[in-house]
Amino acid sequence: MSNFNTSLTAKRLELLHQVAPRAETIVVLVNSTSPAAQTIEAEARSAAQALGLRLAVVAASTESEIDAAFAAAAQRGAGALLVAGDAYFNSRRAQLIALAARYKIPAIYDRKEIAVDGGLMSYGANNVDFYRQAGIYTGQILKGAKPADFPVQQPTKVELLVNLKTARSLGLELPTAVLLSADEVIE
Repeated sequence: MSNFNTSLTAKRLELLHQVAPRAETIVVLVNSTSPAAQTIEAEARSAAQALGLRLAVVAASTESEIDAAFAAAAQRGAGALLVAGDAYFNSRRAQLIALAARYKIPAIYDRKEIAVDGGLMSYGANNVDFYRQAGIYTGQILKGAKPADFPVQQPTKVELLVNLKTARSLGLELPTAVLLSADEVIE
């Protein structure tokens, strides 16, 4: 199973730019220990260039490094933040949400749960569908099927969630186009 977190980086950056169009610098937070970090950075740089945005990449792989990354982002004048899809970042979502609120930085994440918990917005694979597919494969393997016989699958549904309460706390008025394209608007 592949959740194509890296391939959605450009779309996340585009959505973030729509929500924070005056942001001159967008910071991308990557996990320096992730094998996908370089790919995410390259995708973000390419998308930023196409959108005419200035991009800064900040790496973190520990709790204290995440704190320092947000301080560095604020120091660099970050107008918005793209948090790279990463299992470690998902485990630190409360910290990420709190820091984005403290520094008043609009941020986009890959997981629905982060927007539900108070993050500004998320754009990523529908994890229920993703885990359902993984469960089907697991069931077939337990019945004797060979894992090598299965094709790599990707989720079939991508979701955009926006949190209006968080937008208000950041002083943002979300564009109608973003609200209309959202799969869920959290009030």
